[in-house]
Amino acid sequence: MALLLRVHVSPKLIRKIQLSTVPESVKQLQDELQAKLGLEGDFAIQYEDPDFGNALCNLMDINDLPAGRAVLHLIWEENTSASLPQTPSDHSAISSIDTASVSSASSFSPSSSTQTYMRSTSQWPNPFPIPTFSYDVELKLRKSNEVYEKAGANLSVTRDIKMEILDKLAQEMFAIKAYPDKNEITSVAQELVSKHPCLKEPGNGTGYDGWATSIKFKLGNYRSKLSQAGCSEVAVNRKRRGEEDDSGSNRLSLKKPKRGEVNFIPDAPENYNDESLENERCILEDEMKKRDKNMALITQKMDITFSLRRKEVVEMQPLVKEMQLRWPALFLKEQVSNIVQHRRTISLEGLPIFVRNDETKLFLTCLDTDPVERATRGVTVGILTVLEDYVGPNSQSTVVNTAIVLEEDIILDDLPDLPTYTFEAVQHIFMELTSTCSQRIRSFKTKLLTKV
Repeated sequence: MALLLRVHVSPKLIRKIQLSTVPESVKQLQDELQAKLGLEGDFAIQYEDPDFGNALCNLMDINDLPAGRAVLHLIWEENTSASLPQTPSDHSAISSIDTASVSSASSFSPSSSTQTYMRSTSQWPNPFPIPTFSYDVELKLRKSNEVYEKAGANLSVTRDIKMEILDKLAQEMFAIKAYPDKNEITSVAQELVSKHPCLKEPGNGTGYDGWATSIKFKLGNYRSKLSQAGCSEVAVNRKRRGEEDDSGSNRLSLKKPKRGEVNFIPDAPENYNDESLENERCILEDEMKKRDKNMALITQKMDITFSLRRKEVVEMQPLVKEMQLRWPALFLKEQVSNIVQHRRTISLEGLPIFVRNDETKLFLTCLDTDPVERATRGVTVGILTVLEDYVGPNSQSTVVNTAIVLEEDIILDDLPDLPTYTFEAVQHIFMELTSTCSQRIRSFKTKLLTKV
């Protein structure tokens, strides 16, 4: 009989695997996990027991595993340095995995590594995933939650328990965002009390205001530790005018960031330093001098050198001419994007998902060599994007046409861009916000009324 497993290797690495047969022993299961997940080191296995509300239990007998599918948690030995498979979410320098060390990947993928250090683009999770604490703390919380459900008695939180909870939360939060705002911090405190009601504060308040304040200060202390350890992402925001750098000079004079802003400098990608990144910049500069530019290579090198480029901008504050000489690719139209236009496009493309509809029925795509009738067949209302059929080895797909489809017919085409036209149509036709609109929108409104 097959066995489907959801394995919590660490707080930042959760994998789903399927075994063709149920292992005959716990030791055989450990061997299977090491082979399939590429793990090294000693670990124990806990499983979520459905008989006790999915509470964690140590797996001592393979027959205790739930039939068919199970959720496992790996508990690493304290004196073991475990080797985990490299993933884009691993942070070797500031990892929240305090019982395991991430091994260096044998083959380096620049795109995945650079994404690791661009966490400002990550979306704050809702609800926030509360991490698993140490075994003794989890045991204490589980027992206290049972008492709270029966008698409504809160847990008397000791200093050790509070420090363990705050430390783990700070690590998890920093792995997502270095400087979360007030609402994001509050969401963590709220989810903590929701998962462990025994931690709710007595009184008529929300029950988690004190936890939110403690999390805020703990996160600040955690950033201070990382700054002292050499994490440039947070160290740069602690520098002030007149402070001396490592060479003893005080040439660095950073502009004070506005409220809610930070001087963001990510750490260099793994296996890179300033010298190797400068070599990558030189390769990028040479590629820009060619007539037939390799755009795929340029994009890759621009991603890799982001930390070096950002460091120069924040710390050295160069003139635009200097940036054009050192980073000519930064001024390519492929690298300069309209952020407002991009956000509008993403918002439109995400609307069907938000209302739980199939986005492929609204946003259609075809090649310029495909018959249009095939793409519009059966479409009541849709937006068709026509892409160029031939794409060179060093180029990306080019949008040839954007059209509006109504009852299987294209009623408008050659739109300049999707968001501008769509937002104008929504404002003037459907919401009737103003009486003045472009000729194209008036034509579209007339065709809609004709179809009706």
